[in-house]
Amino acid sequence: MNDDTANNDSAEADVHGHVAVEVTTLDAELIEGPSVATADIAEYAVWLGDDSLVLAQQLGAWISRAPELEEDVALGNVALDLIGHARSLLHYAGTATDRSEDDLAYWRTEPDFRSLHIVEQPNGDFAHTIARQFVVSHYLFELYSRLRASADPTLAAIAAKAVKEVDYHRDHSTQWVLRLAEGTDESRRRMITAMSDLWPYVEEIFRDDPLIDRLEGIAVRPSSLRPAFDSAIAPVLAEAELDIPVGFVASGGGRTGKHSEHLAFLLAEMQVLTRAHPGASW
Repeated sequence: MNDDTANNDSAEADVHGHVAVEVTTLDAELIEGPSVATADIAEYAVWLGDDSLVLAQQLGAWISRAPELEEDVALGNVALDLIGHARSLLHYAGTATDRSEDDLAYWRTEPDFRSLHIVEQPNGDFAHTIARQFVVSHYLFELYSRLRASADPTLAAIAAKAVKEVDYHRDHSTQWVLRLAEGTDESRRRMITAMSDLWPYVEEIFRDDPLIDRLEGIAVRPSSLRPAFDSAIAPVLAEAELDIPVGFVASGGGRTGKHSEHLAFLLAEMQVLTRAHPGASW
């Protein structure tokens, strides 16, 4: 086996083994394609793009702080995947108003964001981050699996690429849920607490909005994803001997700009450099 063959085999075996910003390049169809989003499609793309952007920012905080060196790399790569999804979606959304993905990421204020409350929840301890990632990655896998059939070719293309990466994200979080739930008494206690703390925000993920009615055949109806989501997580929770928490349901409102108290702090950190040096180049 020559060196080139060995390197190719290694790259195929571990597609998440190298952290590099250039992996977040925009999909070719978004750079070359003539598509301009309608106002409604742009709003829907902002929904999904904001979820990925906020979650990526959250995960980036674990780099150099994860419980294992390998997790610094793994969480960093998951964050980079999500930034790639956010760039594609926000780039497409910006075509409706002649704004770039950077304009949408760095120059909107809290009420203009459309992220779900669950992605805004603090990292907490590692179990909380894993519980959040477990829920969101399983939801995103079901979403992008369905969105590949969208009548909008750009959304369909973004989904076709994203679903492959999200499949890795859900496997990664699933393995950690099992590892923590079946580990020590302390790791199990933390996993149970994390699930209990995060579960009130699950309901918002699957709430329908009037926007969905206007995008029949283009967007995916959130409520339609709940059965597949429940079926996918059920065997994992059963193996981990974790019960679905029962209790209050958070009011939500992220899709209409009503956010948790955590988003403002996250945006302040994410946007400070751009706002301090507007128009700067690097």
